[in-house]
Amino acid sequence: MPLPSPFPLLLVFAALYAGVILPAVWSRRPARRQAALRVLDRLLDALRSGRRPPGRRDRGRDLP
Repeated sequence: MPLPSPFPLLLVFAALYAGVILPAVWSRRPARRQAALRVLDRLLDALRSGRRPPGRRDRGRDLP
């Protein structure tokens, strides 16, 4: 049985890295950094609890 290709996992990681992690660290605009950190926090919470992130209908309910 051949092993699955790591390409999809690498693609997802690269997208998260470029779209969330880099702006959270390198952006000069505070609003962009805060938004990226908020998204990263939601993604990590979803991974820790084993549930899906809130959908479009639930957006904004758990924000401070």
